[in-house]
Amino acid sequence: MVHRVAVIGAGASGLASVKACIEGGLEPVCFERGHDIGGVWNFRESLEPGRASIYRSLVANTSKEMMCFSDFPMPADYPNYLHHSQLLGYLRLYVQHFDLLRHIRFQTTVTRVAQRAGFPQSGQWDVVTVNASGEEEKHVFDAVLVCSGQFIYPSLPDFPGHEGFPGKCSHSWEYRDPEAYRGLRVLVVGIGNSGGDIAVEISRSAEMTFLSTRQGAWVIGRMSHRGLPLDVAHITRFKQILMKLLPQRLINWLLERALNQKYDHRFYGLQPKHRRLFPPSLLRPTLAILGLFQAKGPIVPLVEMQGRWAARVFAGLSFLPPKKKMLEVIESDRKRNSKSHSCHKSSSLKVHYIPYMDFMAQQVGVRPNLLRLLLTDPVLWAKALFGPCTPYQYRLTGPGHWTGARQAILTQWDRMAQPFRTRVVPEADSAPAYHFLPFLFVLGGITVATVYGAKLKLF
Repeated sequence: MVHRVAVIGAGASGLASVKACIEGGLEPVCFERGHDIGGVWNFRESLEPGRASIYRSLVANTSKEMMCFSDFPMPADYPNYLHHSQLLGYLRLYVQHFDLLRHIRFQTTVTRVAQRAGFPQSGQWDVVTVNASGEEEKHVFDAVLVCSGQFIYPSLPDFPGHEGFPGKCSHSWEYRDPEAYRGLRVLVVGIGNSGGDIAVEISRSAEMTFLSTRQGAWVIGRMSHRGLPLDVAHITRFKQILMKLLPQRLINWLLERALNQKYDHRFYGLQPKHRRLFPPSLLRPTLAILGLFQAKGPIVPLVEMQGRWAARVFAGLSFLPPKKKMLEVIESDRKRNSKSHSCHKSSSLKVHYIPYMDFMAQQVGVRPNLLRLLLTDPVLWAKALFGPCTPYQYRLTGPGHWTGARQAILTQWDRMAQPFRTRVVPEADSAPAYHFLPFLFVLGGITVATVYGAKLKLF
């Protein structure tokens, strides 16, 4: 039976892991090398080697209802897309609400993690830490969770002849604000989230800004139809079902057509070679450019679910499959993801949100049963199927279920609208509902015929 768990890092993943361990009856000790929580979301004026770094204007690219912890909704008055300072404030509220601070040791750096002698029998680990005074301490833990994140070390490409370039070369990890580039001619290499976002910001201060891309990219804004957050509008179980039933070529054609109506990608020289778009059930939007979208960041529910699963494994409530099976799954996922991405490196860091969350939820025992919901709670079923697949769905049943999950799902649209309720809007004259019945019947018939036809083609 695992008792003591070392958690390395007090960012979003580390905090969720600490809470999951507590819920599983374990004793977590979180080691944080800094003096505060937050990880990548804790902005610092000065650069610190070995620490994640963000820029001053960074805004999360996942909306608050999709990004929050599954049993702790964000305050209703928060904007739908949070500045990094607001997200850090939310993490502080989370720590305070669940009393996690007493499990965290700040200014403590983990310098060594190794299996103890006799590890096959005991499963224990030797962990060595160094505190702010330089004092070394040795610990023994039954399990270790590494939650240090993936944005710690900058990755610089090697351009032939760059040594002789007289100007300044820097990585986005070093970027803070555009003032350092005022009046300069700037080349931004890379059209990912950070590259596009920084290019937009620098262009407002620099004399001239160029954005270099080898393969192009599809530009996706943060807002969808009716001004709704992109992820809220598209990451739904109903649309996930349609994605499986409809031909991939049709899906790509529809998405490309919608994107080109906003910006003709060929006209702007942005259209990539790859035609297969990553489906709307994406981990994060594809691009940040032209002032439409900002920033990077992990989706909190993903790391929270991983922490819940790991805690159950450590507590002996869930078990790992055989090593051979795990390697087969990894290879299968790698091949499938490589078809959706032109870049092999990025394909290993992104997942299809709903399938991945459902897979992990199945292991934890918290996957929602839609058929049971239909029979027992039709209102909640409709919200879960047709509405956004918010994290609260994974607290409805099973281990760690939250009694407030149902209410959180029913009120999620209210929290999205709350930031805009700053004035009284006059009620519009509404037409009788029956005027729209013929249209609804026609639309329903078309949808059923399309789905049924696609299903026949598949089988």
